[in-house]
Amino acid sequence: MWREFRTFAMRGNVIDLAVGIVIGAAFTAIVQSLVNDVIMPPIGLLLSGVDFSNLFISLDGVRYDSLSAAQEAGAPTLNYGLFINNVIHFLIVAFAIFLVVRQINRLRSRMDKAAEEEPVKPETKECPDCLSDIPAQAKRCKYCTSVLE
Repeated sequence: MWREFRTFAMRGNVIDLAVGIVIGAAFTAIVQSLVNDVIMPPIGLLLSGVDFSNLFISLDGVRYDSLSAAQEAGAPTLNYGLFINNVIHFLIVAFAIFLVVRQINRLRSRMDKAAEEEPVKPETKECPDCLSDIPAQAKRCKYCTSVLE
């Protein structure tokens, strides 16, 4: 059982998956910082200084100055500002993945086109006298010994 697990764990696609998860986690931190620290402040400024992370509805009817104050008071809140941040985060990640997949498809298309354009040289040719298959670079037929052009 241990050998089977070791074989499974060392398989290339499992290691690739692990690397992808680690890179994805790092990419998530970058995108989250991009959304929270770069994109949302100018949008908030355009909307009269609104901080999206502080947009919420208090479900107990009491007005709180900030989301953290409502959470400290233990009030149930509907955090639609955080939801907006997460939607923007998702859109950025989806767009980045779209760009990566688009580039991979372009490379595949170029590789496929190059493979189609490259003529395949035959490895053998037919002797005109005895009609036997011989190597394409042969100057004399190995069967009938006729001289080839």
